[in-house]
Amino acid sequence: MTDNAFAQIPEISLSTCSPQDVVRALHEVGFFVLVDHGVDQGLIDGYFAALKAFFALPQDTKALMAKSASRHFRGWEGIGAELTNNRVDYREQIDLSTEHPARQPDVIPAYLRLDGPNQWLPEDVLPGFRSIVMDYFAALGALADRLMGIIAVGLGRHEDTFARRFGEAPLSFMKLISYPPSPPGEAGVNGHHDAGFLTLLMQHGVGGLQVENPHGKWIDVPPRDDAFVVNIGEMLQSMTGNYLVATNHRVISASQRYSSAYFHGPDLRASLEPLELDEEFTSAVELSPRHRDAGFMASRDQLLSGEEGLAGAPVPVFGEQMWNYYVRSYPDLVRTHYPDVTTATDSGR
Repeated sequence: MTDNAFAQIPEISLSTCSPQDVVRALHEVGFFVLVDHGVDQGLIDGYFAALKAFFALPQDTKALMAKSASRHFRGWEGIGAELTNNRVDYREQIDLSTEHPARQPDVIPAYLRLDGPNQWLPEDVLPGFRSIVMDYFAALGALADRLMGIIAVGLGRHEDTFARRFGEAPLSFMKLISYPPSPPGEAGVNGHHDAGFLTLLMQHGVGGLQVENPHGKWIDVPPRDDAFVVNIGEMLQSMTGNYLVATNHRVISASQRYSSAYFHGPDLRASLEPLELDEEFTSAVELSPRHRDAGFMASRDQLLSGEEGLAGAPVPVFGEQMWNYYVRSYPDLVRTHYPDVTTATDSGR
């Protein structure tokens, strides 16, 4: 096995691909462009029209669903509110997740505090917005479920392997994003790995997404309104013992850009214990320095101590993975809502 210094992102048709095609692309690149995906184009177009309508609203109106008011990290935030690798991201966005009943603010482990409601504008402010956003969220969840089964088969496992690991209350989340032109030397979102299992991204009209290959070159991913960009996160990296590894990526936009990223996730209590894979997969990891030595995003504590990039270690439970993400990306909100938990290592494990 040799490391593949890819020069472009492979394209896969959901209607004709084999499970082996999908797993090969994820093993070698960690990304692919998915066509013939089955999501209705009218839904996609209507969703992005609603997304753009939201971001065109006055700041005071958008602030009616400010993320700072949510102890579950849901809602709208202005440019520069999120950190990636301790650097400011130049984007405006809405975060929302699967809705489950909220737990007590002091529940332990602390990651269980992530369950709760989304925030929404009053219906008369932007009629139909909530409905089409949730229709799109559901459609991408169904597509991700299908891809999960395909990946499981490509890894030599039963089709429902990941579905069974996802538990009784899966928690997926989604970002609706508006990127202004990136300032010189800065990024709309800085280089990172996704924290979750599987990401479905739609770039709408304007590019800017770049994926880093094993030789350190940034590869542009051209935008397509008829295709999703699919990539894996650190959860799947952990569960496959590094056979599939999350790939570093960033966004640098030369002009105004809109995109939407859906992150498919399991129950917060789901175990990230590696699957038992056949020797062909484990041997491939040992033969590939890129896979064998692949790391995980640094924790907030590591960032503050001067470490960065892939200085982190895998965690055993999905909720801890997500809690570390929020502590790393929103330290001020964590301090505001949860003064009893100030560091990633205080999460209750």
